Amino acid sequence: MNKEKLEIGKKYEIHGYKHDGKIHRSWDEAVLLEIHDEYLIFGNEKTKVTESDGRSWRTKEPAMLYFYYNKWFNVIGQYKKNGIFYYCNMASPFIIEENTIKYIDYDLDLRVFPDGSFKVLDRGEYNYHKELMNYPDKIDKILKSELTELINLVRNKVDAFQPGNVEFYCNLYKRKKNG
Repeated sequence: MNKEKLEIGKKYEIHGYKHDGKIHRSWDEAVLLEIHDEYLIFGNEKTKVTESDGRSWRTKEPAMLYFYYNKWFNVIGQYKKNGIFYYCNMASPFIIEENTIKYIDYDLDLRVFPDGSFKVLDRGEYNYHKELMNYPDKIDKILKSELTELINLVRNKVDAFQPGNVEFYCNLYKRKKNG
């Protein structure tokens, strides 16, 4: 992917797929806030989310989204009234095609709470889809290793998990949104 083609302040869509190539979930908007060597940061709020079955809903709070070039996860920092919550998806590294961020969602998620505690979610869904869609052993090993790395980022308060990071980008997003 050519970083020079990315535009700060530009709106992108997000498409999450499953391993079998089917669309899982899409978001109609994410504004590019910053470009780093290892990841991109986007922001959105009250964006429309469409599920694979056609149902749709809108997000409630501002969210800062961290998409890594070479990591098998992405991070959503949710700016809620009672603190910063994180929803981390175990997923393939992203690509951008036709103004759309695309990645494969691998079911496992990590929920991080404002006090720094966390919980791994959806192990059953992961095991079910691993068998159903024949995830290769190589992908299974990568995802387990990357989950450990993600947990270390949380514990060490690095990148998105650094105190004040989500708040900083939330304020930047609101300034860009309000022109």
